[in-house]
Amino acid sequence: MSIEVNGNTIELDGNGNLVNTADWNEDVAKALAAEDSIELTQAHWDVIKYLREEYFDCNGSQPMERAINKAMGDRWGKKVSSKDLYNLFPMAPSKQGNRIAGLPHVNRKGGY
Repeated sequence: MSIEVNGNTIELDGNGNLVNTADWNEDVAKALAAEDSIELTQAHWDVIKYLREEYFDCNGSQPMERAINKAMGDRWGKKVSSKDLYNLFPMAPSKQGNRIAGLPHVNRKGGY
């Protein structure tokens, strides 16, 4: 599996996640999101940035949904529900969000 972005072929695994995290950039994120009919807003980018920070700054950490809710609540200065995040990433923030953020597939169930 692969996608074409700006003339480059980006390899994907069987789940649609990047094979090489170094291939990620904002244009790749937009292409991956477009495959899921998602137009990225600032809220999406906030989640994506958080997921990437956690992965690269915290030894490969891939937060569960409860941690994403809490972190976005802190960033946005309001209580964030799972529904808020599922409105952004309907196929699960911790899975679809990680995919669009260019991170490896998460095999665990939900977020609690």
